Amino acid sequence: MRASDFDYVLPPELISQKPAPLRDQSRLLVLDRAKEHITHRNFLDLPEFFRTGDVLVLNDSRVIPARLRARNARNSGQFEVLLLEENAPNDWWAMMRPGQRARLGTRTQILDKHKNPSAFDATVREINAEGHRRLEFSGPKNIWTELDALGETPLPPYIERSGEQPSDRERYQTVYAKEAGSVAAPTAGLHFTNELLEKIRERGVRVCFVTLHVGPGTFAPVKAERLEDHVMHEERFALSAETADAIREAKAAGHRIIAAGTTTLRVLESASQAGAGRTRLFIHPPHDFKTVDALVTNFHLPRSTLLMLASAFAAPGETRGRDLLLRAYKEAVELRYRFFSYGDAMLIL
Repeated sequence: MRASDFDYVLPPELISQKPAPLRDQSRLLVLDRAKEHITHRNFLDLPEFFRTGDVLVLNDSRVIPARLRARNARNSGQFEVLLLEENAPNDWWAMMRPGQRARLGTRTQILDKHKNPSAFDATVREINAEGHRRLEFSGPKNIWTELDALGETPLPPYIERSGEQPSDRERYQTVYAKEAGSVAAPTAGLHFTNELLEKIRERGVRVCFVTLHVGPGTFAPVKAERLEDHVMHEERFALSAETADAIREAKAAGHRIIAAGTTTLRVLESASQAGAGRTRLFIHPPHDFKTVDALVTNFHLPRSTLLMLASAFAAPGETRGRDLLLRAYKEAVELRYRFFSYGDAMLIL
């Protein structure tokens, strides 16, 4: 298949710029794969689709305030810095804009939220093949401990704001977020509340967690026309023994594994046993799924790897899932669903 097969028309006004007033009051499009049938519900109805013995798996990664502002220490040129991954204390891989001005040896001064100089400098020590910069921070403390004070919530580029709003610190974060490390939210999880999770548990469902730290590649369109030529971005994950055991027991008993989010699904399809690692798994039609039986997800960008994954899940082992999923997207557009990170949700059964 080709990347252009995953284009679709989306009116710009359907790109949600803010979350629903309450997390669990989003809409829910339910796609029954076997019947190729679409129904329209509310996210509050989600527990109705669970059965006793099911296992719901969530990604507990926490979004860090990864967006920093900086200025060139020599000529005061402005930079935007997006932290990607910590290598060691005060040693980070990052994206910098404008990149052409962030040459090797460039020293920048990190600014606070009022655009005043902070006590931290950052120097470009390395540039990798992807254009990411390895930054060495210097200052009185570890920059990690100061991110809450210096950084901003790394909202995706299609949310058009001059800066973060106070509510973003809470709403661009799941209620069960625990392990800090993501620079983008596992957005399917944004709809869950503690009360809704308790209702799911009351139906005899076991709720478990994995960790996958979401990188900025999650928003990047596939540029290669042939899917086979696309190089998938790498992300760190951890699968606990408790979650691995719960999945194994449920599968042996004939129960379903339900993944909340494409990030959760990538972990479960990448790892067969407990442990930590990195995955570049690129799921696109046709793909056979060995672990996950149902998927809670959001509506994804055209030509994105997430849209391709959802298309593969809509018809495992076949290519027709793309047509089925895009038919559901067309109906969602006609009914004015809200799209992308702060948008509505989909359940694929």
